[in-house]
Amino acid sequence: MIVKIFFIALIAAVALFFVFRKRLLPVPDAFPAKWRKYLLQEVKFYQALDAEARKQYEEDILYFLSHHKITGIDTEVTDEDRLLVASSGVIPIFGFPEWHYSNLDEVILYPQSFNHQHETEGTTNERNILGMVGSGYMSGKMVLSRPSLRQGFENESTKSNVGIHEFVHLLDYADGATDGIPEALLAHQYTIPWITMIKAKIEAIQEGKSDINPYGGVSETEFLPVVSEYFFNRPRLLRDKHPHLYDLLQQVFQQDPAADKDEAIAAAKA
Repeated sequence: MIVKIFFIALIAAVALFFVFRKRLLPVPDAFPAKWRKYLLQEVKFYQALDAEARKQYEEDILYFLSHHKITGIDTEVTDEDRLLVASSGVIPIFGFPEWHYSNLDEVILYPQSFNHQHETEGTTNERNILGMVGSGYMSGKMVLSRPSLRQGFENESTKSNVGIHEFVHLLDYADGATDGIPEALLAHQYTIPWITMIKAKIEAIQEGKSDINPYGGVSETEFLPVVSEYFFNRPRLLRDKHPHLYDLLQQVFQQDPAADKDEAIAAAKA
């Protein structure tokens, strides 16, 4: 009888561990000053926010880190890595304060690019994946190349950000279909204009008449994440070169990062 009670208690303890383990991550209650300093140095999106918006951003970062596990495979995960992963997730949904990634349990960082079997060995051509959202047995997981994650934030001139790219895939799937139409976020009246614009933009990409990353021309599914990278990394350039696309992305994300950057630049010059 005692043995039976012991095993029941053990099973209950294990079950509780898996239920509550996300809450047991070592996340501070208050936002550390060194984290704030790092965001100001490395995350241009955060730099462009006013004081009130930065406070909300920090709260969103803490929420993300307390609800999603970040694991390194053959690589050490630093606080800086965790901040960049969390920022990749927070940025696309910053216009939706109540939105959370219910379809994500864990983000896994690899030391370099990988192949479809999640292997990091072989030539660069054999392992050309920088990030992916898992499916099947990997459902609820996201895999990112750690160097590529960092490069998306360190290079001020790049239109690419693999972290944002993969999190936008998650948003796209929120309506149950990964089809490049973010129905869960986009108001109904903008759906037809969005579909029409996608077709025209993909044709331009495929004909070599666009500055949008050619990967965005592969399919409607990849177009949304690719232009979202552009929208958040180089918002002023996207607004100048693709004003209609920029306007529709404003409707998708309920954000105007170009205006935020304009204000930040004006404040710095004042």
